[in-house]
Amino acid sequence: MKPTKVAAVVAGSVMALGAAAPAMAAGPAAAPAGLNNALGALTSSQPLKTDALSSTTDGSALKTVTDTADTVNETTQSAPLLGGLPLPK
Repeated sequence: MKPTKVAAVVAGSVMALGAAAPAMAAGPAAAPAGLNNALGALTSSQPLKTDALSSTTDGSALKTVTDTADTVNETTQSAPLLGGLPLPK
């Protein structure tokens, strides 16, 4: 057989096996019933982090972006760039 015909037969066989195989799914999660129980499950696991956008907290997204922008600005002031290339003096 030619290689393309072999590839077609193998692909068809794999597709047939996939269609014949039963679908597997994880068991149902123990979801709390009712709005009060759901809210209780959400809030009891861990407290919400409210300082994610604080510019003073280490590890916050805003502080990381600000520090990175400051570093880039310091670098470009010492060696000006145009399109990522240094400008001749």
